[in-house]
Amino acid sequence: MTRRSAIRFLTGSSAGFLSAAFFSGRTLRQDPNSRKQTPSNPASPQNQDQDFTIRTESRLVLLDVSVRDRTGHYVTNLDKSNFTILEDGKPQPITSFIASDVPVTVGILVDESYSMTPKRPDVLTAALTFIGSSNPQDEIFVLNFNDKVRAGLPPDVPFSDNIQQLSQALDRGAPEGTTRLYDAVLEGLRRAETGHRGKKALLVISDGGDNASEHTRAQMLSAVEESIATIYAVGIFYPTDFDRDPHILRQIAKISGGDAYFPDSVPDTIPICKGIAKEIRNRYTIGYVPQAGKASGVLRHLQVQVEAAGRGKLSAHSRTSYRYVEDNPDRASK
Repeated sequence: MTRRSAIRFLTGSSAGFLSAAFFSGRTLRQDPNSRKQTPSNPASPQNQDQDFTIRTESRLVLLDVSVRDRTGHYVTNLDKSNFTILEDGKPQPITSFIASDVPVTVGILVDESYSMTPKRPDVLTAALTFIGSSNPQDEIFVLNFNDKVRAGLPPDVPFSDNIQQLSQALDRGAPEGTTRLYDAVLEGLRRAETGHRGKKALLVISDGGDNASEHTRAQMLSAVEESIATIYAVGIFYPTDFDRDPHILRQIAKISGGDAYFPDSVPDTIPICKGIAKEIRNRYTIGYVPQAGKASGVLRHLQVQVEAAGRGKLSAHSRTSYRYVEDNPDRASK
């Protein structure tokens, strides 16, 4: 059974139950056996003043870029010549370009606090729709969070591409308790980093109101800034949800280069999640070697421009800055 046919089967038979990335100083090598991109010479980003940091052992900046036309549709089949990268206003020679549908490591973080009770059926259907619309080779994990953060998959299964297994992971408990959003995001970033795909993404479905985390908001934001993962957030609110916090969902999405969505009704979550999966599959990965000569720790501003004859006005979406940090060769060798 294919993932999409399984989606139709599961949602149709259980109606009562039931859309990233930026690489930090990494070069990529192609795995000929699985189409996946795996990082070589990985580096550890450092957070400074809530700006994204790139540690440049490899001196290669890779931007995850989505392109849309005037109507908001994703634009595919572009090549390297259609893009210009500006760093601090100066064009940079593009040295790496990937336009294919590259599988990613994806974490689905589902709020299971008590306030999500009436929204649960549509949320689970939306999460399954996201899975069914994703690349079949994606590595997917599930975290359910309320006053605890729980892995949906069995302990010996860190990732899965099996729709039935992932469906069970999403439906492990019942909404109750409070909300550990910050803790869930931190755990999601940690688990994503252990995945084998070079590109990482998180899908967070929540009302955004944290009231139980052990970690602080600042700690969570620092981790988002240091991570290579692109975060997509879907906020679902009722007027009576007094703990709602759309700002934090917008913030983690913006920092990571993703998007935040706030549907007018809970059922609208389903097409939104399908669209997020489509965006992840249609993003371009564009790289360049940053110029030396500036002091380590300097914030560099980025702009990605895109033009294609006969395609009308196009807009590119990606990160807009990073902090250049030159590694100490003596320290790196220890």
